[in-house]
Amino acid sequence: MNKWFGIGRLTADPELKYTPNTGTPVARFTVAIDRDYKKEDGTREADFIKCVVFGKLAETVADNLTKGRLVAVEGRIQTSSYKASDGTKKYITEAVADKIKFLDWPKIDNNQIENRQEADEFMPVNDNEEIPFGDEDTPF
Repeated sequence: MNKWFGIGRLTADPELKYTPNTGTPVARFTVAIDRDYKKEDGTREADFIKCVVFGKLAETVADNLTKGRLVAVEGRIQTSSYKASDGTKKYITEAVADKIKFLDWPKIDNNQIENRQEADEFMPVNDNEEIPFGDEDTPF
């Protein structure tokens, strides 16, 4: 069985390309995943996992994810090789993603909020403001 799961942050914006023959969307990105243990100085090391995703999901990733976003990636590990221009054989190991879950909200500044039609949905609630709640709102 070849199944891989990882949770981490994107190290850069995804790169979206299209295959030459079929025009299939392909997005590539790298996820930094902290290791469970800390070094003696209290810092953590991270692994940088190269990921690739195809099709509609690739376009969704490219349109919505940016550097620093927290994601969960589910897929499989795939290895391949190619001959470099200098004649040496190069090997690639990457996670081919089947599912990607966005685990945080994008950071938006105030100017972007003002420009959104649905800005009211993203505005924080004032803790001192009373919110009306009646019996008809009770689900039970």
